[in-house]
Amino acid sequence: MIAASVDDTHLREETLVSEQAYRGAFLDVRRDQIRLPDGGTAQREYIVHPGAVMIVPLLDDGRLVIERQWRYPLARVMTEFPAGKLEPGEPALHCAVRELIEETGYRATEWARAGILHNAIAYSNEGIEVWFARGLTPGERQLDAGEFLDVGSASLEELDAMARRGELTDAKTLIGMMWLSNWRAGCWPVTWRPAPSALRQG
Repeated sequence: MIAASVDDTHLREETLVSEQAYRGAFLDVRRDQIRLPDGGTAQREYIVHPGAVMIVPLLDDGRLVIERQWRYPLARVMTEFPAGKLEPGEPALHCAVRELIEETGYRATEWARAGILHNAIAYSNEGIEVWFARGLTPGERQLDAGEFLDVGSASLEELDAMARRGELTDAKTLIGMMWLSNWRAGCWPVTWRPAPSALRQG
């Protein structure tokens, strides 16, 4: 077992020079020169990301709200839980409430933070906070311009079967399923809280 307090100084890299290699409407790509633990130098290219949230929405019958949308880099439709990028200065829970309403139309009365995942540690600093939502009531979606997705529902068992068949491969959704399974089994407790009052009505 690796202790959380283990000394890792022999693994650390030091930034010598940092520059912006590319800046687009979404991507912020950096190119850094770094000093390796043995004193040598190397280059690191990575994407700076503002962070995101993913919501695991729990319907009263135990099924889960899911989305299907086209993901251009993979040129295929992907099955996912609702998710979205943090706006500057936006608290993660507020982002989760907003994204759930915008993408699915559902509003939740209770929320619980599961944790955070880092989905691309070799080339991005992106962190995605995972939130559970329950006490759902349906409503009108508020999709962004140019956003197209289908909303449906599935049981965890159905999603597991899709994953086994290789039909569900989205990393954040698979991790959300793992968190949900452990919570339902009583292994990973979460603390439920009411939705922020200012956001309950959208």
